[in-house]
Amino acid sequence: MNETIRILGIDPGLRRTGWGLIESAGNRLRFVATGVITPETSLDLPQRLNLLFEGLIDIIAQWVPDEAAVEETFVSPGARSALHLGQARGIAVLAPAHKGLVVGEYAANLIKKSVVGTGHADKNQVQLMVKTLLPGADFKSADAADALAIAICHAHHRTRRTLERKSA
Repeated sequence: MNETIRILGIDPGLRRTGWGLIESAGNRLRFVATGVITPETSLDLPQRLNLLFEGLIDIIAQWVPDEAAVEETFVSPGARSALHLGQARGIAVLAPAHKGLVVGEYAANLIKKSVVGTGHADKNQVQLMVKTLLPGADFKSADAADALAIAICHAHHRTRRTLERKSA
């Protein structure tokens, strides 16, 4: 019998941080919850980062995940934008680590390949496959769908790492 693991996927962003929660038991996945944290853009950067941190801490307290996964930062052409995204990503990694969770980190291409089968899938393909893999998944934004895709990627690679360790 496979142990059920609750995984929190986080798609970091300063304006919108998507989150998605799934349960994984072997190769079975089940949708649990999803949402988006949206700090007011009129707030100062430290206040927005604090709201992201508190929001993620609240989600972890409410849903009690066993592990978390975060998308690695895609470097944008603007240095200022990349720096701000990096700070939001730091919060997305820090909050679950602060609560003692193992945090997996995955490149966008690996997430897409794990969910769709190709690393260059578009957002619509990712959303369609998330709905296919997680029947009943109710997400209202691309950020939430991306967070669920990150959680699915973690479930896939987590299982593979576990099997590789057992066979070694």
